[in-house]
Amino acid sequence: MSFNRAPLSLANRVMLFVAVAVLLCALLLASMLQNSIEQHFSEQDAGELQAVAHSVLHALEDDQLSPQNYQAHLHQVLTGHHQSYYLVLDSSAQPALSADGADLTPLLKLTTPVRQIRPTDLVSWQQDNRHFRGAILQGDSGVKVAVAMEMEFHLHYLHLLRWTLWLTITAAVAVILLAAWFGVRQGLQPLAKLSSDIRHISAEHLHLRLEPSAVPQELRELVESFNEMINNLQQGFTRLSEFSADIAHELRTPLSNLITQTQVTLGKERSLEEYRELLYSNLEEQERLAKMVSDMLWLAKTDHGLLKLHRQTVLLQPLINQLFEFFELLADEKQVRLSYTGPELQLSADKVMLQRALSNLLSNAIRHADAGSTVKVAVSLQPQHCCIQVSNSGTTIAPQHLPLLFDRFYRVDPSRQRHSEGAGLGLAMVKSIVELHGGQVAVSSEQGLTCFNLTWPVAGQNQGQQP
Repeated sequence: MSFNRAPLSLANRVMLFVAVAVLLCALLLASMLQNSIEQHFSEQDAGELQAVAHSVLHALEDDQLSPQNYQAHLHQVLTGHHQSYYLVLDSSAQPALSADGADLTPLLKLTTPVRQIRPTDLVSWQQDNRHFRGAILQGDSGVKVAVAMEMEFHLHYLHLLRWTLWLTITAAVAVILLAAWFGVRQGLQPLAKLSSDIRHISAEHLHLRLEPSAVPQELRELVESFNEMINNLQQGFTRLSEFSADIAHELRTPLSNLITQTQVTLGKERSLEEYRELLYSNLEEQERLAKMVSDMLWLAKTDHGLLKLHRQTVLLQPLINQLFEFFELLADEKQVRLSYTGPELQLSADKVMLQRALSNLLSNAIRHADAGSTVKVAVSLQPQHCCIQVSNSGTTIAPQHLPLLFDRFYRVDPSRQRHSEGAGLGLAMVKSIVELHGGQVAVSSEQGLTCFNLTWPVAGQNQGQQP
């Protein structure tokens, strides 16, 4: 059975890091200080023992001293050296003279004679609960002098030093951690305020934003990213709300027509022909509803990436000619001519989707073209893409409407909404189809000429000739 541990808070993480860092630094500093003092004591002891040994050798080499006076003279030599002891060995390594108070014979087994006593030559030992440090100096005449000193003072000082260091380290770590805790708490105050401000933002208050200038520099990128996310959410909520309202509006009218016509017809006895006309009228409304629902489902699938492209090589000019034949009757009814200009191109596309996009553009252009004008389809080839332009002469579309033409259910003239054959989804489907193929759509309308431009990726090799 596994347990998921909750991650440490930011404050605890910082405190843990500071505690470990401070403790390691303090221990390192204490270790360096203690080693430095111990090294100083070793150098000091080596110098003092060197002086004692030289004094003893010098006294032994003094011809004016009789052997009976050696002991008294050496006692005077040691007067200035506290707790220092010596042991003189003759040329046969036998003890000749020694100072009272300590037995230095263990030193003879621990080290060898040297000409110059250095800190590294010192050896330590313990005897009768007393601690000694010493070395053996080799004289020129074959005489050796073993010298040593008690370490009680050093050990006592080092013991006090360790306690002092531990107390100092403990106090310093405690003070630093307290200061770090206070600093972390103060440093996290902007996050606490940020969290409080975020709680006020809800589905009913998506207009609220966080103020980047009110937070530290390190949090500004986070605040800006959060505001951008809220902007996207607000736009999504707005589109969803508008889409729901548009769907309700679009469905309400045909359903109301069906209900009203049926109620009126059932109000009294009707002839068989009148019932047949009602059924035909209802069928038209139902077909319109079915097409609207089908288009909305198609757009929903494209939004969620559920549609797969079945790419194939499509010859563009024959496809457009087929669409011209299909819309010929509608164009004649509207007294509009159809025209195509451009090279013979082949595109890598889903033929059904491409046909649907061009069909929606042609249908839209024919319905809004002036009588006696020409709906033109112009194709041009660029290095990386081809441009398909569908244009018609008619009423100029105001600039504020152009960016919204590809939105679902959007119409420039709402008053004509119920009389329009479409549901306002055609251009939205065009945009989705083009973007599914990696292309782009654009629209312009100036001086009575409205142009829809599709930028479409071309197939591997396009060979075209101007007609």
